[in-house]
Amino acid sequence: MESTGEAYPKDMKKLSDTPTASALRWSLLGRFISSRKPVLEAENDLNKVSRRPGGRFNVIQCSPVLEEATTANPEEQTQNRREVVARYTLPSDPNVVLTLRQRKDSGIDLSDFINSQKYDIDSTGLVCMWPAEEIMTYYCISRPELFRNKRVIELGSGYGLAGLAIAACSEASEVLLTDGNPHVVEYIQKNITANNELFGDTKVRTCTLHWSRHQAAMPGLNFDVVIAADCTFFKDFHLDLAYSIKSLLGTADGCQAILFNPRRGHSLDRFVRAAQSVELDVEIQEHYDSRIWNLHEGFVRNEPGSEWPNYDEDHCYPLLLSITHQQLRSATRALDD
Repeated sequence: MESTGEAYPKDMKKLSDTPTASALRWSLLGRFISSRKPVLEAENDLNKVSRRPGGRFNVIQCSPVLEEATTANPEEQTQNRREVVARYTLPSDPNVVLTLRQRKDSGIDLSDFINSQKYDIDSTGLVCMWPAEEIMTYYCISRPELFRNKRVIELGSGYGLAGLAIAACSEASEVLLTDGNPHVVEYIQKNITANNELFGDTKVRTCTLHWSRHQAAMPGLNFDVVIAADCTFFKDFHLDLAYSIKSLLGTADGCQAILFNPRRGHSLDRFVRAAQSVELDVEIQEHYDSRIWNLHEGFVRNEPGSEWPNYDEDHCYPLLLSITHQQLRSATRALDD
């Protein structure tokens, strides 16, 4: 299934004296398209484009899997050099190991920015595994009862760690992993296939999905749980994301969207206002898990053993957003009263 809609900001803002990462992406893409070849200046700017985190919470252990070369095709060899297979050990009971194919930290290149323009999408899902995705994964597998026998959809899945972890650890009835970037969806499908034996009776699939304020994301389909990590960064997407959550989220008791996002200045607050404007109720939790909170405080105080250079709470610590339809939460409050 595929839904179309607006997925990337059309209006370019005036660049400041210090270009933002977003401005550099578009400047780089324009120079590359006009010249039709990479230049040294563009390659130097490329290193500034993606804001990779300087550390991890390390609640999900990750290690690379060494692979032997299996192809003589030069194009496939080039692709393989851009990728790594990573083994993620999920702290469930018992431990579950997911194997995900993803890009190396240096695996993003100019072609990805061309594809962003071609498909009118963002490419952050290819950059790395963001801290919010790690935290959301840990939170979800620590609470399998939230997903047992539920239909779950992940928005902006990236390589699929959280959604696949839920499928492997919670006995959900269905997990649908989505992303607006068709190249990311290709990676998700590979990762579903590689881990299929872990999913038991859970139906797991993926598709391309663009958020839109102009039409229902998947007409006629509703889910018990919607999850998303670090999807509120671009303010141009806020209303589209809010409408998509509203159209996908079921209205039965217990249906909720679970989002993990850093504040990133005023970005999160703007999304909350967008969600409320479409009659969604949003609750924000800062202290939602004791282990995560203790790690966070250690990074803030720069305690010995807490190794995260230049840890910035505003950009690195994900807050938990619990979202429901307003009428559903109002009815629940009335019953409580």
